[in-house]
Amino acid sequence: MKVIYERCAGLDVHKKTITACPMHTQPNGGVEKDIRTFGTTTVELLQLADWLLVEWGCTHVAMESTGEYWKPAYNILEGQLEILLVNARHIKNVPGRKTDVQDAEWIADLLRHGLLRGSFVPPREQRELRDLTRQRSNLVRERAAVVNRLQKVLEDANIKLASVVTDVMGVSARAMLEAIVEGEADPVTMAELARGRLRSKRAQLEQALVGRVRDHHRFLLAGHLAHIDFLEEQIEHFNQRIAAHIEQATSSATPLKDAALTPPEPTEGQDGVLTYAQAVDLLDTIPGIDRQLAEVMAAEMGIDMSRFSSEHHLASWAGVAPGNNESAGKRRSGKTPPGNAALRKGLVQAAHGAKRKKGTYLAAQYHRLAARRGKKRAIVAVAHSIVVIAYHVLSRREPYRELGGNYFDERKREAVVNRLVRRLEKLGYQVALELQTGVTAVAA
Repeated sequence: MKVIYERCAGLDVHKKTITACPMHTQPNGGVEKDIRTFGTTTVELLQLADWLLVEWGCTHVAMESTGEYWKPAYNILEGQLEILLVNARHIKNVPGRKTDVQDAEWIADLLRHGLLRGSFVPPREQRELRDLTRQRSNLVRERAAVVNRLQKVLEDANIKLASVVTDVMGVSARAMLEAIVEGEADPVTMAELARGRLRSKRAQLEQALVGRVRDHHRFLLAGHLAHIDFLEEQIEHFNQRIAAHIEQATSSATPLKDAALTPPEPTEGQDGVLTYAQAVDLLDTIPGIDRQLAEVMAAEMGIDMSRFSSEHHLASWAGVAPGNNESAGKRRSGKTPPGNAALRKGLVQAAHGAKRKKGTYLAAQYHRLAARRGKKRAIVAVAHSIVVIAYHVLSRREPYRELGGNYFDERKREAVVNRLVRRLEKLGYQVALELQTGVTAVAA
């Protein structure tokens, strides 16, 4: 088999140790190799880097993406060697012959012959933005969990506030909860705290606020409210940090090695490097995507679309494309592959928002598919369309252009008209069609 890299190494990474196997292919075809185990502290990782670079002259290194344990080694070797971070499922060794030494040799041998495909590892500034957006998402989910626990306490105290108000953490509901914590027991007094349109429901609020509240419930409610306040403060800090990071970050587009991977050319008159701030503004024009979702998408998939061979490649990487499982001419499950979990969640959330945007292409697509294929499949299909739109928006550096809610009807205008006419005729009507241009068409 042809040797691609003459000097390379394979790393078997664990929490406390790294087993390294460098290989040197000699001119006569022989292979010189060695095995050594290093610790994972920074000092020992620097020794690993010197050993691979100085003593062996390695140019490429491959290692498995095992949890978070690959990051310390990657941080030290980044910029000194060409690093391939590979999926563990793609390099399985022979069953029954698995040791750290054999794993390192196996990885090095696969790399030597060019049989490994590296995973996409974004540049440092994008990785930092990912950390910020993912932690913010964790805080948002934790806040939702605390609100649910607060609601359980209210139910235990016979307070049915959530049956009347839409948001138990809204301004009016929050004032009522604080009154309960302070010891207020008169439902009429608490109902008077309602503001805006909620004041028209004061009679319902009076009934909902009649409960059996004890000191035990007040203690729990006070703790949950303090926890929610803390989480909201943290979320705001992260919002500010993310906004500042996006304003300072720039695109880290790299030259393409394969012309086939070149995305569509940017629009004329939009010279220069696309920045994260510009990319977020462009993504924000897509229905269903708000500022926070645009920040998540920019952090997860980046803003340089040349990393993906096509919009379909990006959709598959995001986990919103149909899977392929065919054998002997029979097509089996078309379940979507496991893609980028954070990006997939954001796209599904965007799809739920887009389906409620009346008069839009995405809403029309959802209702068209939901009637035939079901709501869940329709949501995934809309999420797929959103990521495809995002690919072209960032590639062309153009804002989203709406096709309209009647796009599918206009595409097959005559067929739609004939179908509706036939339905009316079956109900006993005689239909006369008149176009806006003044031309009249009468159905027989």
